[in-house]
Amino acid sequence: MSTSSTTAFSRRRLIQGAGVGAGAAVAVGAGFLGGRASADESGAPATDTGDLVDLTVAHEFYTGSHQAGIATEPQRHVVYMTFDLTTTSKQDLQVLLARWSAGIAQLMAGLPVGAVQPKGDAAVAADTGEAYNLSPSALTVTLGLGPGVFDDRFGLADKKPALLADLPKLPSDALQPALTGGDLSLQACADDPQVAYHAIRDLARMGRGVVDTRWTVLGFGRASAGKGQATPRNLLGFKDGTRNIKEPEDMDSFVWVKDSAGDVDWMTGGTYQVARKIEMNIEIWDADRVSDQERIFARTKAEGAPLTGTKEFDTPDFHRTSGGKPVIDPKSHVALAAHENNNGVRILRRSYNYTDGINQYGQLDAGLLFIAYMNDPAHFIQLQTKLGSSDLLNEYISHIGSAIFAVPPAPAKGHYIGEALFS
Repeated sequence: MSTSSTTAFSRRRLIQGAGVGAGAAVAVGAGFLGGRASADESGAPATDTGDLVDLTVAHEFYTGSHQAGIATEPQRHVVYMTFDLTTTSKQDLQVLLARWSAGIAQLMAGLPVGAVQPKGDAAVAADTGEAYNLSPSALTVTLGLGPGVFDDRFGLADKKPALLADLPKLPSDALQPALTGGDLSLQACADDPQVAYHAIRDLARMGRGVVDTRWTVLGFGRASAGKGQATPRNLLGFKDGTRNIKEPEDMDSFVWVKDSAGDVDWMTGGTYQVARKIEMNIEIWDADRVSDQERIFARTKAEGAPLTGTKEFDTPDFHRTSGGKPVIDPKSHVALAAHENNNGVRILRRSYNYTDGINQYGQLDAGLLFIAYMNDPAHFIQLQTKLGSSDLLNEYISHIGSAIFAVPPAPAKGHYIGEALFS
């Protein structure tokens, strides 16, 4: 467990009254969420005792290495938002990144970004206050820079990461313009949804006059497992993230940009973020027989074992046959996504379930906020081209939102995210 500094931050330049003022000390109370219980086919409960949540956990922002919220064990909730820059001033962008960095540091420490109850009848609060006195709840806020940051508006073309470009049109895309793209992204994850919401709300408020919000997703029930976490389930009822990247050596190989990668110097220790909003035809899926659902995923529904094994973490055997046919369908989700079938390519998943209520057809409007990190976006393009072309799951899902961002490394104390862009 790491604890952020409680050093107060001050910024004189305020945007429409929302700024990072002198941070008041906040009493951080202890709080715990209990473990979840599940049931096997016999109905017997199986308590998940390894998934307890300590709401007093606070992650460090000023690490000088990787931003938090990437390799961090996934929290239970996310608020993800993208923004369009409305300024053409490099200085405005620089000030925004500096102020956001200071604000994120405060928020991750469980502190407000300014006065919640300022003096004077005409005073406007700098912090909206809905997380006042709440614990840090393992909050992390991860900031990304989209391709538009490096267009001709800001004179930063020579700083553009080598591999940052809008994603090409991919098979089975049904993207909605209102859910696509963005100049900046903020991913706020926490074990208390109100803490995550508060972070994005106040950071968006701080950006008024420099950015407009573009699209956002409120996610819950993390749909990817971190090291030491029980594998969660997506809204189709299957375990999600069984074979996710979890070991530091795999992070080094597949997630972090290194000196030798031929990228711009400031991206060393950073990564690339791909976000996709995937709509699920949940009610149609629910009417399908479980045996067909298992064929589509190539895993058992209750245990999550590959169809060639008995336990969740058994390695799938893509060569086993029965009656002359492969036990695991070559067009199943597991077969198409497996690194064994993709020249060893792997990406870090950090996905969440979402629901938007009821759609225009009177059915559940829900799905997956797919967030992934990788040191080469071509790895995602390779995997999604394959999945989008052949995945048996495509009958039940639709990719309706998409964006890509370069994620800089975390700053050291006294610095801010993206500072190297302006030197």
